[in-house]
Amino acid sequence: MKNFTIKYKIWIETNDNKGILGDGKWKLLKTISETSSLKAAMKKHGLTYRKTWDNLNKIEETLGFQIIKRQRGGKEGGKTILTPQGQAIVNAFNKFHEKYDIIITQALQETLTEIKQQIY
Repeated sequence: MKNFTIKYKIWIETNDNKGILGDGKWKLLKTISETSSLKAAMKKHGLTYRKTWDNLNKIEETLGFQIIKRQRGGKEGGKTILTPQGQAIVNAFNKFHEKYDIIITQALQETLTEIKQQIY
């Protein structure tokens, strides 16, 4: 068991400890922002349509505002875009990861080294 790593995720939850959204949904929203396509985002992340819509609806219901806006087809086809609030969530997660990933990864590596020294 010498080859292992420590990982971390962040998420937002309610005061009664119910998860609202975290790194997985952030990645989905980020991909929607980049592609303007829910379908492309789901495909990239290996998600199913029904479960994804249920999760997005639950997030919006819990937060009390819309995070995505779906525009039906037409001449150029449909698209899914983030609302300003949805983009703000993506931006906040982006800033967190840009600022803290290196620091946390280093701290986790130090912890892993210490664990290995204690075990082996």
